[in-house]
Amino acid sequence: MVKKSVFLFLLIFIISILFISNPIFLTNAVSGETAQQTSPKEDVQKAEEKELPVTHIPNIPKAAESYFSPDGKSLICQAQMPGDPGIETNAYHAYTANIDGTNIHRINDKGEDACNFYFPDGVVTWNPISWIKKVKYLFSPNSKRIVWTSTKDNLDMPKGDWSDAKNYPQGAELYISDLDGANVKRLTNNKYYDAEVTVSPDGRWILFGRQIDGKMDLWKMKSDGTGEVQITHTPDWQEGGANYMPDSKTILYRAWKTEDDAKRAKPMTIFTIKDDGTDMKQITHDDGTNWAPFPHPNGKYFAFVKVLPAITHPGPNFEIYMMNMETGKQTRLTYSDAFDGFPSISPDGKMMMFSSSRGSKPGDRTLSLYLMDISSLKD
Repeated sequence: MVKKSVFLFLLIFIISILFISNPIFLTNAVSGETAQQTSPKEDVQKAEEKELPVTHIPNIPKAAESYFSPDGKSLICQAQMPGDPGIETNAYHAYTANIDGTNIHRINDKGEDACNFYFPDGVVTWNPISWIKKVKYLFSPNSKRIVWTSTKDNLDMPKGDWSDAKNYPQGAELYISDLDGANVKRLTNNKYYDAEVTVSPDGRWILFGRQIDGKMDLWKMKSDGTGEVQITHTPDWQEGGANYMPDSKTILYRAWKTEDDAKRAKPMTIFTIKDDGTDMKQITHDDGTNWAPFPHPNGKYFAFVKVLPAITHPGPNFEIYMMNMETGKQTRLTYSDAFDGFPSISPDGKMMMFSSSRGSKPGDRTLSLYLMDISSLKD
């Protein structure tokens, strides 16, 4: 039997735990209306017409999480391409590409990769002149650097079990490198589950999730890999999927209660917290699944995924929403009965990139990348 990918992070896990329908998903939290469990296909087509313009990114046949480069012209993603090493075991690797799907480049060819992110442009995160602090230069060392997760140095580690929230795959370490995969530097060396990695907008901090003895928490480290700090210390919650807000101090993330670890359908809540571990605030307040939050560059909104009842097939329907941080208003962005998830927003706030199975055959959840023009969104 072909082994499932160890590190198609979150996707395999989320789909596996949510595939069984659950009554908590029968309420549309945006409008307060009860969603229909069945509906004619004509209704689906009418709903899809509400979507803002969407285009498919070509030449990347299978991909999950993806993020924009600092100039918005390129992307980094975890993908599977024809001819990849390890493709027979369904392994995914880190790739960069132009936003139009050209100039595709694989970062690493050993083990399995996931969760990758660009460092921002124009920020000095280390300066040899100690009295100069965080000075911006055109020749910033971070403008050509990325951070990524891989099992490449721990190929003999147990694969873990995605159906068990306390037994995620171990041996994932964090690395930084040039955009072409050169000059690799390993940042962690503990054989824990270190993943779900992003970078603060000011380039000073690497944010990631770490699971120790079945407990998931948020951590940060300096951009050179030193100074690890645990941010969350919540025995009753499992945190992950975190991103910094534009102020480089506030963190947006999702979590579920530890008591729900064994549930197939997990309620998930979105929170914010300061990166020193203070001022934790609950942002979503319904009992459904609120997942994969990503902040808008203006700091007023964030994109995230809600799980709704499916219309044309059994199981859940993953849709992307935008939420106003101040008013709590939620605006639905996707209207496909396929999987839509892993949203990220361009640095100028005009485009949203996401993964979707909408181009796949019925019953096939193979994901590829799409762009949505969100420049016309208004309060």
